[in-house]
Amino acid sequence: MLAALYVSFIATPVYQVTSVLRPVALNDMDSLNRSALYDLSPNAAVLKIGAALESYSIRLNYFRENEELFRSYLRAGMTVEQAFEEFNRSSLKITLPAPDTDPVAARVSVDMSYPQGVDGVAILNGFVSYAIAAQRNIVQSDFDVILRNRMAEVSTLIDAQRAVYEADKQGQIAKLLEQDNLKRSLLQDELKALRQQLKTQRLNRISELSEAIAIAHSLGIKRPTTPSLLGEAGQGGAGSVMRTEVSNQTIPLYFMGSDALEAERAVLQKRGSDDFSSGRIAEIHKELQMLQSNRQAEALRQRQNEDLFLLGVEPMQKEMVRLKSLNTDMQQLKLVVIDRPALQPLAPIKPMKVLVVVLGVLLGAVLAAGAVILMRYIQLRRGTVAGA
Repeated sequence: MLAALYVSFIATPVYQVTSVLRPVALNDMDSLNRSALYDLSPNAAVLKIGAALESYSIRLNYFRENEELFRSYLRAGMTVEQAFEEFNRSSLKITLPAPDTDPVAARVSVDMSYPQGVDGVAILNGFVSYAIAAQRNIVQSDFDVILRNRMAEVSTLIDAQRAVYEADKQGQIAKLLEQDNLKRSLLQDELKALRQQLKTQRLNRISELSEAIAIAHSLGIKRPTTPSLLGEAGQGGAGSVMRTEVSNQTIPLYFMGSDALEAERAVLQKRGSDDFSSGRIAEIHKELQMLQSNRQAEALRQRQNEDLFLLGVEPMQKEMVRLKSLNTDMQQLKLVVIDRPALQPLAPIKPMKVLVVVLGVLLGAVLAAGAVILMRYIQLRRGTVAGA
């Protein structure tokens, strides 16, 4: 009994604190889920925090960054890792909700046992906050990566559309210029052929005039006349007579007289260009002048804001604007609710002094009774031997 009293009063008391986490309200996740990039339910957030609390690396990092709180565990000759192993093995216990638990009733419980002289309340509350912050940083990192990837994807789609537009624009310009070149070549060919035609016609006319001049000279026709007048001239008719001649036949050219024919031939021989003699040549020159510049191609080249002419990119541009306007700061994101923070315990969980004393008394009584019985047995045994 005295030993039990000694143990109960001399042994180092061990305390236990508990912190309980529960899911946040659904609207606390609204800003994150409305981004359509990262989907996280309140129940999933609780499980993520639970996983963070169980993470070996997070526990070790917290231990290293808060050595002042764990000074009692750092004994002489022990490394930080050894002290952490002792703490991690026996001090913390995480209770996660069952897989089929109602999300509303999901809870994560964190229990910590610690000896007297350790600020267990500060350690546990600090550890819970550290795990929540670590998980929030993970969510922030994941969200940033997804956001950058999505923006890069949308930007790539817009760039691809720009490339398609640029290729289409260059194709339109090339097509317009090709059409102009083809039309210009056809007009130049037509102009060349028309000039050759006019020259041939002029040379033919000169040859025709030369023949007519020769005939006029042979007939002695110097001035324009008609067949009837030419016949009367040989008869020497008298008097002034006005005649009207009707004929359905073309009068030969030599009746124009050699003077008129020679004058026309002389002019045709001196002519340097036949362009004025055809109205089509003037039209060709006009069309060639119009083809010196293609205004539609120039307008395509001089476009300033070409994104206005891209087809099918408006939804992508709206998505890019939406992504750029997203609030990417997750430091205010509420992942869980600390339903019950760790509080200073009223009594240690061990040793249980009353139980130890009671057990000591019972054990002492049992031992005393056993000793009495043993002594009585020995006395009886001795008496029996003496009587014999």
